[in-house]
Amino acid sequence: MPSSQHSDLSGPNVVASAPARGRRIGPITTLLLLAPIISEVLYGGTRVSAIFVVIPEIMTWGCGALLVRYWARRWHKGWMSVLILGLALAVAEECVIQQTSIAPLVGLAQHAYGRVFGVNWVYLLWALGYESVWVVLIPVQFTELLFPALRDQLWLRLRGVIAASGVFALGSFMAWFSWTQMARVKVFHMQPYSPPPLYILVGLAVIGLLVLAAHRIPAARVRPGQRPLRPSPPPWLVGVIICILGSPWAALSVLGFGAFPTIPFAWVLSAAVAWAALTFTLIQRWSSSAGWDDTHRYVLVFGGVMACMLGGYVVFKVGGALRIDWIGKLVLNIAALAWLIVFGRRVSRSREV
Repeated sequence: MPSSQHSDLSGPNVVASAPARGRRIGPITTLLLLAPIISEVLYGGTRVSAIFVVIPEIMTWGCGALLVRYWARRWHKGWMSVLILGLALAVAEECVIQQTSIAPLVGLAQHAYGRVFGVNWVYLLWALGYESVWVVLIPVQFTELLFPALRDQLWLRLRGVIAASGVFALGSFMAWFSWTQMARVKVFHMQPYSPPPLYILVGLAVIGLLVLAAHRIPAARVRPGQRPLRPSPPPWLVGVIICILGSPWAALSVLGFGAFPTIPFAWVLSAAVAWAALTFTLIQRWSSSAGWDDTHRYVLVFGGVMACMLGGYVVFKVGGALRIDWIGKLVLNIAALAWLIVFGRRVSRSREV
């Protein structure tokens, strides 16, 4: 039966204390791995030829997603709070850690496309959406579906929060040093870039405001009998629509790198904002309807992961990739698709029971 306690993608928002250590290891490890695997490996941002960088990505993306989930649940908040905290993590990545959205872009970026006042606005918009959704929201949803008995519990205790925060800080330093001080200079032969201190301060201020907003946003609670009477859409339709809406976003970074400089970047920004608003309006409406259950949450994850994988092929095609990376991405995507299908059958059987 769907939860009647509040409108949320993840079900009831009743948080108990952290379960025993043995039970916590499963969801913690899964989320640590799913965050970089979905957003980087399956997408193709981290390629088979450079798979070793998954380790610092687990430290940053994995621990970041784990901490986001902890604080959202600790504050008794729903998926919107998770999304806002995911935005804060994305701002930290783009403006403080690797500074990708404020430094001149590398790789495809032959033109300073959409760069105004020292900010790569198209790339920044893509990163905010992609990193908050595919690094945080989808992996958190997927992990809670994989461990339904622990969905409403905190997975970390105080020592775990301190440890995850420390690993995140160390991973962030490694990411900053390896990208800004090594890769940009030695691999892409770019001049060293040090952002103005004001940009870092603004980024930190935005992070603080987003964390405050995630804490203050009211939990969307719905009492029994008060859930809207409109029926939820068929699960297959939700999955198809999310895949269609998500695939262009996953490939938006191609435009952010200036692959098509003749397109006015103001048009791209306006269209992308409208696209994101449409997507989240639909999700909010669906998740607050009668009959919304784990099957719908599963197809949201399925459609999102499919969009991520499909969008990555556009990036490979436009930006180029080694043969081994094409093969590796194809094999990993097929394996992920098979696993998702098998897991979907389990969710469907649970719904029938």
